Amino acid sequence: MINFNNIQASLLQDKLHLNHGPIDLLLQAEGESDQVHMAFKNARQRFQTVLDELVQELPLLRSELPANKSPGGEIARQMLHACSPYQAARLSPMAAVAGAVADEMLKAMQQNTSLLRCWVNNGGDIAFDLAAGQQFRCGVVADISNARVDGDLRITSEDSARGIATSGWATQAQGGRSFSLGIADAVTVLADNAANADVAATMIANQVDLPDHSGIHREMATEHDPDNDLGERLVTTDVPQLSDTECNIALERGAKYARELKANGRILFAILFLQNKSAIIGNQEFSIPCLSK
Repeated sequence: MINFNNIQASLLQDKLHLNHGPIDLLLQAEGESDQVHMAFKNARQRFQTVLDELVQELPLLRSELPANKSPGGEIARQMLHACSPYQAARLSPMAAVAGAVADEMLKAMQQNTSLLRCWVNNGGDIAFDLAAGQQFRCGVVADISNARVDGDLRITSEDSARGIATSGWATQAQGGRSFSLGIADAVTVLADNAANADVAATMIANQVDLPDHSGIHREMATEHDPDNDLGERLVTTDVPQLSDTECNIALERGAKYARELKANGRILFAILFLQNKSAIIGNQEFSIPCLSK
């Protein structure tokens, strides 16, 4: 069992910070003060059980799909549902854990409340909701090591996107928790919820690659984290400076796959970054400045 005394909760102006072990969330709610108070109360109460639920089912959640049994917890079921369409890629449900936690915490905030806007940021994987007439803006970073906001995505209440996630080998190199099989600096995805965006960002980032490039450094995932769910699969640990042609080839691999996901309704929008090059898939109504293609 998890020691619940380790749970930390603190208010930061109009935001709520929740931390328990590896889970670190920043939540925000906007609306009438009593509604915001209730939303944060709901979130604190729901957060008491999140990590324990996941730990109890960890062997199943770290196993490659298809799962040999159905998970019992709500978050675990969301993870499995988001990852099931990608079984051929040898995924485990852990590919959607951050997004699924964000989705569940957002649902808790909304229980018996009426809010204008609310969102849950779980390490860059964000679940959000908007009342009529509201919009949500999210900064986009092309170079994780620089952490400069290069543009923003604007989502309105009329859009169907309610989840954002980012993946890429450079996110892990900068202290992120996920490995990547590809070489994308970052792939940001919009989907109908955060769990679906989470797994799709991982899958697209894996496809941005130059499999035969001898200068790309890869190591077994177990060398960096013995407990990870990728086992001895090779993950990217360093990418040399690439030519424009090489960048375009790698990006097109990922873009082709992203277009397939969009056609199948699994994503709404994606932007892929690799060494100052980018590829955009989806409606241009999601505003972002012109970037080098």
